[in-house]
Amino acid sequence: MYDYDFFVMGAGSGGVRAARIAAGHGARVAVAEKSALGGTCVNVGCVPKKLLVYASHFAHDFEDAVGFGWTVGESRFDWGRLIANKNAEILRLNGIYKSMLDGAGVDIITGTATLADAHTVVVDGKAHTAEYILIAVGGWPTVPDIPGKEHAITSNEVFFLGEMPKRIIVVGGGYIAVEFAGIFHGLGAEVIQLYRGEMFLRGFDDDVRAHLAGEMTKQGIDLRFNANIASISKQDGSKQGGGLRATLEDGTTLDADQIMYATGRAPNTATIGLEKAGVEINAKGAVAVDEYSKTSQGNIYAVGDVTDRINLTPVAIREGHAVADSLFNNTPSKADHADVPSAVFSQPPIGSVGLTEAEARKAYGEVDIYKSSFSAMKHTLSGRDERTFMKLIVERASERVVGVHMIGAEAGEIIQGIAIAVKCGATKAQFDATVGIHPTTAEEFVTMREKTPELPSAGHNSVPV
Repeated sequence: MYDYDFFVMGAGSGGVRAARIAAGHGARVAVAEKSALGGTCVNVGCVPKKLLVYASHFAHDFEDAVGFGWTVGESRFDWGRLIANKNAEILRLNGIYKSMLDGAGVDIITGTATLADAHTVVVDGKAHTAEYILIAVGGWPTVPDIPGKEHAITSNEVFFLGEMPKRIIVVGGGYIAVEFAGIFHGLGAEVIQLYRGEMFLRGFDDDVRAHLAGEMTKQGIDLRFNANIASISKQDGSKQGGGLRATLEDGTTLDADQIMYATGRAPNTATIGLEKAGVEINAKGAVAVDEYSKTSQGNIYAVGDVTDRINLTPVAIREGHAVADSLFNNTPSKADHADVPSAVFSQPPIGSVGLTEAEARKAYGEVDIYKSSFSAMKHTLSGRDERTFMKLIVERASERVVGVHMIGAEAGEIIQGIAIAVKCGATKAQFDATVGIHPTTAEEFVTMREKTPELPSAGHNSVPV
């Protein structure tokens, strides 16, 4: 009756997982992709970004080595070599994705996919019918509609710059902006980060946000809050500096070689024919889905960033896998969006799982807070002025640990293990009963005993001091 049992629009992490699992269950599957396989994460997201983070951290490592007896010779950074090596690695990963799909028996169709009706997908003029359709087309960086916005770049272009900017303005307060401010600073650029609000990383724990702002400022990154660009102009190259000029809303001007916007990503819903297939979007412009990732059209599903739930690669993978199991393995499945751990590869990095303090107080009322700030053992000899921060949030009634947050070296690696405990509902007493590994930074999570005192008569909405 149909060309395929399952047609996947988009070969990012969620779409590829769904296609592979569905094919493994015996379904006839096709996936359409207009660009490189692997989606945002592999091509212009987490993978190349982490490689650049590694590259940028060597400057710190060279400085720290002196305190340990090393004499480091003259160092020189080659942006072109880094980008070439990064490109080679991404091509390798693209090949792996193709091999996985081919091996599973999935048809790969190259081109732009749009919905013609509830069972028809058109790819570059050719129609394909399917019993079930999965929308997994991801999101796209947004740039505010200001004069001169064409001169700015986003995370799509930053990985392919011909040369590294010596001066860069990063606009935004999310994790992408914070990460690239650290990347370019570590590689030797002068960095200004602008954010229109009072404090960046909205949605993260307030103590974490404030601590990271202090650490970035100490490093020499020019953080400017309550600041936003009104217009961008291209400067005459014959003038000293040349490049771009940003005029802020308060009239201040800033010059730079590049201006990078990291002010959010919008779901790719505008031009894929949702209205023709009867698929509704929500108030945020994302595809509206239920807990099983089903859209308003019963045979069409959506996963990943296009649904704007938790925009993380592992979450999209879980969502795609669940859809495939639900449809083709007679196993109704839904992705679990509770207590999802995350990391921000800032410098120093953030690791987080569970609720922020504000969320916990709203959910549970009475909570106990445990905090610790200290200089890691490595820096007793390196001399680096960097402090690690850790925080436990405990529901008072049950003594269950409902939030764990950290800023410091390898925070993501440490929080991955802690997340298992949080997911299992571990209590503070169980944390306390666990023997620490010494000497490590991570042992601090099982040795914090003193509660952070609250302001007298502050009530449930107090902020501990």
